[in-house]
Amino acid sequence: MLKATLESAIEKALGELGAAGAAFVVERAPAGTDAEYATNAALSAGKKAGIPPREAAERLRRLLEKAALPHIERIDIAPPGFINFALDRSYFSSALEEARRGGDAWGRNESRTGKLILVEHTQPNPFKPFHIGHLMSNTLGESISRLMKASGASVLAVNYQGDVGLHVAKALWGVLEKKSDPENIEALGAAYVLGNEMYETDEKARAEIQAINKKIYEGKDGDLMKLYRAGREASLRHFAELYRLLGSEFDHYFFESETWEKGSALVMEGLSKGIFEESEGAVIYRGEKKGLHTRVFVTREGLPTYEAKEVGLALAKMEYKPFDLSITTTAAEQRDYFAVIFEVLAELRPVLADKFLHIAHGMMLLPSGKMSSRKGNVVTGEALIGDMLAAARERMGKRDVAADKESVARAIAVAAIKYSILKQGSGKNIVFDAERSLSLEGDSGPYLQYAHTRCASLARKAAGEGVEASTAMPTAAPSLPERLVPLFPDAVERAARDYEPHYVAQYLTELAGAFNSWYAQTQIIDGTPEAAYKLAVAEAVGQTLKNGLWLLGIAAPDEM
Repeated sequence: MLKATLESAIEKALGELGAAGAAFVVERAPAGTDAEYATNAALSAGKKAGIPPREAAERLRRLLEKAALPHIERIDIAPPGFINFALDRSYFSSALEEARRGGDAWGRNESRTGKLILVEHTQPNPFKPFHIGHLMSNTLGESISRLMKASGASVLAVNYQGDVGLHVAKALWGVLEKKSDPENIEALGAAYVLGNEMYETDEKARAEIQAINKKIYEGKDGDLMKLYRAGREASLRHFAELYRLLGSEFDHYFFESETWEKGSALVMEGLSKGIFEESEGAVIYRGEKKGLHTRVFVTREGLPTYEAKEVGLALAKMEYKPFDLSITTTAAEQRDYFAVIFEVLAELRPVLADKFLHIAHGMMLLPSGKMSSRKGNVVTGEALIGDMLAAARERMGKRDVAADKESVARAIAVAAIKYSILKQGSGKNIVFDAERSLSLEGDSGPYLQYAHTRCASLARKAAGEGVEASTAMPTAAPSLPERLVPLFPDAVERAARDYEPHYVAQYLTELAGAFNSWYAQTQIIDGTPEAAYKLAVAEAVGQTLKNGLWLLGIAAPDEM
């Protein structure tokens, strides 16, 4: 990337200036500067070398001009000492060619090339509804998986599902109480809601649920385990349908039923080493010694908690594939939980220190407020998908397209949800506006898809009229879309570096807006020699939008 070339040249120039090691950034130039890139290197160099910023900028400019950097048409200085780089016409033509070809080196990072990264996301629990948190984890995790691939890493997407624990016992208690079918997903969800309510309000039910929980771990009650297996498999089949709709594929599934024994053994090992301690019959970790908080790892009944299962999961992951980094996406409210888990892992297995990363997502809010799967009067993630799909089908029913309307409606519904989640920083809460999320007027996933369909429509029209895209005869000056296309790798690199897909979403929205304005003001296939070049611009924009949407986990249909 040209940005990397500039960074390397600036580092060398700083050394010649006597300011080696001065911190600086190369970023997109501010709007209205008639330049593509800018750097603050002279400001840092001036401080380090003890010279005024403007003088440092002048000296740096002379050094950079002597370096004869490719595609740099002009180097300007802006107060108080910023250096701007304007690119020559040939750069944009070559960038268009590269963008039209597609490729996959959009944000390659040498530090990640060859690394194996596990990305764990979604994590729905069998016997419970697929709630909003699972939808947000899936959306963020899927995008981060794709960003890691784009940066050069080998990525394995994994899913961790809680198929044992108190929530399972609550659901099975409800199934037994209502004599409901454990293979009926709606009945299973209702059974969980009932069991959870009775656990919190009825002492007799609470004791019965706790007994069921223990029996599940023991696995000896044949009738109970038959119900358990039926409900588990029905849940997993249902989740698989949702994964297909959301466009997610997993390389491996982990289950709490497979990790709790590993975790319990690790906790007992840690207890013998003084890492854990006993307290009122339970085994706990005193996190205060590390500036954290105390958490229970084994209950007084001798059963492992989520925490114990989590450390067991870490071992199971390493046994599955010796990874360089394991990323987990869950709700922001679990930040403190994972801080304790990672500290415990570092003490139990120092080799695992710094191999785990938690990326938090915020909450999705509707006008009625926060949503939770523990109550019966909430909107689940699955219900939200269904509502958006129904709305997209209604809109598609009014359009005359040759494409399969159902597949397009699904793509639109998923785009509406995912873009709403990814368009801002990952840890922030969002208020989901269903109507706005489906809009074709801007700042939505379908808006980006629609811009892509315009590019595809132009390609079909050109083929019908015998016009072929070419960059051989560029227009007099690059259009705004043409100037934005080369910035895609920079947006991807930043998003992958910071684990923040919203940088890609923001870039795509700007590109789509610039293209739509240009499209409205420009006759592209107009019978002139410039038509071939303008068509090349449209093709490059279309391919860039498609690549960027893929990174967000969003499909790019050719018709809408």
